[in-house]
Amino acid sequence: MSSNELAREALPTKIKKKVKRALGPWGVFLEGFVRHPVMVGSIIPSSRFTIQRMLGPVKWDECRLFVEYGPGIGTFCQPVLDRLGRDGRLIVIDTNPLYIDYLRNSITDSRFTAVLGSAADVEEIVRAHGHDHADYVLSGLPFSTLPAGVGPAIAEATHRVIRPGGAFLVYQFSTRARAFMARHFRRIDSDFVFLNVLPAFLFWGWKSDTD
Repeated sequence: MSSNELAREALPTKIKKKVKRALGPWGVFLEGFVRHPVMVGSIIPSSRFTIQRMLGPVKWDECRLFVEYGPGIGTFCQPVLDRLGRDGRLIVIDTNPLYIDYLRNSITDSRFTAVLGSAADVEEIVRAHGHDHADYVLSGLPFSTLPAGVGPAIAEATHRVIRPGGAFLVYQFSTRARAFMARHFRRIDSDFVFLNVLPAFLFWGWKSDTD
């Protein structure tokens, strides 16, 4: 292959890198969506209105471990860390190595841990990091497009790992996640945020002593 041909092949790669650098975190988010569309809830990160509404009911003074599934480029991470106490911990779990690498390089808070893995393995991940339960679990995973059986497995494992009094926080563009949650959580509060791309359904599944 001639030097001119090699240069032509390298050109698209160079363009991609320039575009990615120009877009910053948005470029990382978009690339992750393109690579794994069924595992990413949206092509656009959540709005600040969704973040504020979703995190509003959390009792931060009682939160020692907050877990997030599908953090993407960390749209919720800093807001959670800003609210979390000094002795609190945030563990995020994602199957996309692109997002995990980005978060490990961009968030230096000692309370933060990014894990490459499946949300269905949350119990093992929580124990591996020295905890026996989570206080709150947040998920933006697209339950409507997850592979068969994965959604129910995640909901079941999440219910087991959350302590009584804690909650499973879910934001979605459809109501399908509620059906998975309702198998385990008796009380589910809900809301709807218009100021998001796309408008989002919000659910809080509260775990009681009798659940």
